[in-house]
Amino acid sequence: MSSKGRGNPRPSFIMKFTETQRTTTQVFKGKLLDVRLDTVELPDGRTATREYILHQGAVVMIPVLPDGKIVLVKQFRYPIGRVMIEFPAGKLDPGEDYLTTAERELKEEIGYRPGRMTLLGELEPCVGYSNERMGIVLAEDLTADSVPGDEDEWIEVMPVTFDEALSLVWDGSITDSKTVAGLFWYSKVLNQSGLAGK
Repeated sequence: MSSKGRGNPRPSFIMKFTETQRTTTQVFKGKLLDVRLDTVELPDGRTATREYILHQGAVVMIPVLPDGKIVLVKQFRYPIGRVMIEFPAGKLDPGEDYLTTAERELKEEIGYRPGRMTLLGELEPCVGYSNERMGIVLAEDLTADSVPGDEDEWIEVMPVTFDEALSLVWDGSITDSKTVAGLFWYSKVLNQSGLAGK
């Protein structure tokens, strides 16, 4: 197959992949997003531009109710113009770790305080355009304890079984990547505890 029109063919040996920042420009700074335009040096010495978003980090929570159901939420997501079904989540405030943010966000979004929290893992949900890193936190031993949430957020709490949540993925009702990843991690928890399929 001809490589014409597809750039320089890659050599048969393994090239290093690291790109080195040469300049950076802040294009926009808002409450949530810090948009950058950088010039980078490629592994072969040429230069290119990279557009991306700096993000302070976030956490997604898997809240488990006393009856074993997990809590999803429904909320309208403006960028895609529709209501999404997701695990509750929130961004880190300066100086916060995942567990501190998770406790605050659970009280604000679903009205529960976790008695026990476990950091299951991390994910990087949008590596093509952001450095965002998100912790996945299992929240158990929940007790009612709500605090006022953000005035511009409208959220509906949706308790479901794990199997019901999976069905919502398979039928296309859940397309949010952090929620799909969270269910993947929670399946491991269920398998280790012998509760899978219950």
